[in-house]
Amino acid sequence: MSDPTPWIAVEDSGAAKKHAPATLRNRDAILIVLQAVLPPTGLVLEVASGSGEHMAYFAERLPKLDWQPSDPEPSALASIAAWSAGIANVRPPLALDAAVPDWPIEGADAMLCINMVHISPWHATLGLFAGAALLLEPGAPLYLYGPFHRAGVPTAESNLAFDANLRARDPAWGLRGVDEVTAAAQGFVLDRVIEMPANNLSLIYRRS
Repeated sequence: MSDPTPWIAVEDSGAAKKHAPATLRNRDAILIVLQAVLPPTGLVLEVASGSGEHMAYFAERLPKLDWQPSDPEPSALASIAAWSAGIANVRPPLALDAAVPDWPIEGADAMLCINMVHISPWHATLGLFAGAALLLEPGAPLYLYGPFHRAGVPTAESNLAFDANLRARDPAWGLRGVDEVTAAAQGFVLDRVIEMPANNLSLIYRRS
C-alpha cells in the first residue's frame, strides 16, 4: 500500500481546479458515515475544504443539506469554487483559518474537517474546537477524518512513514493521538470512533 498523498496548498501546481488523489479513494466511505451522522437538513460547515472535491461530492448526494466550504488558502478557495460551480446547495467558499478566533460565520448545524488535523499546526486543531463550540448547538456533530494514533493499538507502518514525511516537511505537522485530540475538545464529547479504509479513522464529536 502506498503512502497517503493529499493535495497540500503550499505545494500548489498552479492549476485552478485542484485534485487530491485520496478523495477518490475515501469519499464513498466517508459519505456512508456522514449519512448516519449529519442531520437531515440544515447548514454543514466544512473547515479546511482543500480542493473542494469532497464538498461537491457530498452536496450532490445529500441535497437536503446546505453546504458551506471554507479554507484559508486563496488557491484552495478558487478550486472549491470551480468544483462546486452549478451545485445549488453549496454556498460560496469562505476564507476561514481555524486557528484565528473570529470566524466569518454565525452558526452551523454540523461541521466536518477532513485531513486537516495532521497537516496543520496543533493550534489549528485547538482553534477548530474553539470555533465549533461557538457555532454548534448542543448535540450537533463535529466530524473529523484522517490518520490518528490510538492508545493500545499498533500504528500501521504506512502511517508511521506518513508521519515522518509530514514532520520532515514541517515540524509542526504530524499524526495526532485520539486521546490527545479528545483532551483538546473542550465543550465536546467523543461519540464514536469508526475505523475507515487505509488505516484512517472517523471521529464523531458532539457538542455538550
